[in-house]
Amino acid sequence: MTTSTTTPTAKAEKRTFLKDLDPQIVRLVVILAALLLFFMITRGGAFLRVSTWQSMGVAFPEFGLMALGVMLTMITGGIDLSTVGIANMTAIASASVMLSMAPSGASTGDQTTAMLVGILLSVGLGTLAGAFNGFLVAKVKIPAILVTLGTLELFTGIAIVITGGKPLSGLPPVFSATLGGKVGKVPMQLIIFIVVALVIGFLLARTTFGAKLYMLGSNATAAKFSGLNSTSLLIRTYALSGLCAGVAGLVMMANYNSAKADYGSTYTLLTVLIVVLGGVSPLGGSGRLLGVVLAITVLQILQSGLNMFPQVSNFYLPLIWGATLLTVISTSNLGGGFLKRFKKNKE
Repeated sequence: MTTSTTTPTAKAEKRTFLKDLDPQIVRLVVILAALLLFFMITRGGAFLRVSTWQSMGVAFPEFGLMALGVMLTMITGGIDLSTVGIANMTAIASASVMLSMAPSGASTGDQTTAMLVGILLSVGLGTLAGAFNGFLVAKVKIPAILVTLGTLELFTGIAIVITGGKPLSGLPPVFSATLGGKVGKVPMQLIIFIVVALVIGFLLARTTFGAKLYMLGSNATAAKFSGLNSTSLLIRTYALSGLCAGVAGLVMMANYNSAKADYGSTYTLLTVLIVVLGGVSPLGGSGRLLGVVLAITVLQILQSGLNMFPQVSNFYLPLIWGATLLTVISTSNLGGGFLKRFKKNKE
């Protein structure tokens, strides 16, 4: 007769694994799996086409990049509602420079130079705009929600003044072919999103900067008495959010082959929804990049899948997004309690 035994090390590893389970991420994985199964059953052929997934890879980096910036600010206990304004303002500035440096008929070399200058301008201007937000929050001590609501209107107004409310089109073909092209079958927009997400994930998980963000969001008073320079940290955090918005502006410009002051006007609330749905606390101090990426994926698959049903209007999407968010939030205690009981039984 033989008996099986579990070593203390194995038990400890099992307890550690269960303890590390994030209820919000578990719920998002379940929702994602359910959506994939539903759309594969109801719209299998169209949903599984490579072109469908390529379209998703082109679409979601616009608001996904902005959501990454909002995530950083929300971890500190703040928020950034100005990302759409920064994205459009930087895109318009970049488009203006590219059109002046490489008008219609310009050589490939001139177009390439104009593209590089435009990219650097968009990223740099976005970083400066974000740092301006951080300065007002950290030094002037204005609440982040008021600062970024005000600068949303400010940056949008600047974009409207520059363009007169009209789109800037006729961008250099090299720009559209590069940022709107594909590497193999993978859209360049998706590659840009993955690179930015990996950099932010590294900053949060592997650097003192990330540790300080969570410390500041968890307890600002304790962080101050521990010697943390919250002013510098906040300015750098909002600058990073502005940089993400600047990159998002380039992606939008590549997708539409133009720049306009009101592109992505619905993204302001959508980015906040994504970050909260991804498990980042509005009070600060908690949240994971994986949760935000899963939330982006869930909402994009939901949107793309519903577009395959002609009888479902796009006007229903905000309703569905809101219902999804409320469902996840309202079941958070239930999910957390289930996981706790599961862990206890296994221990």
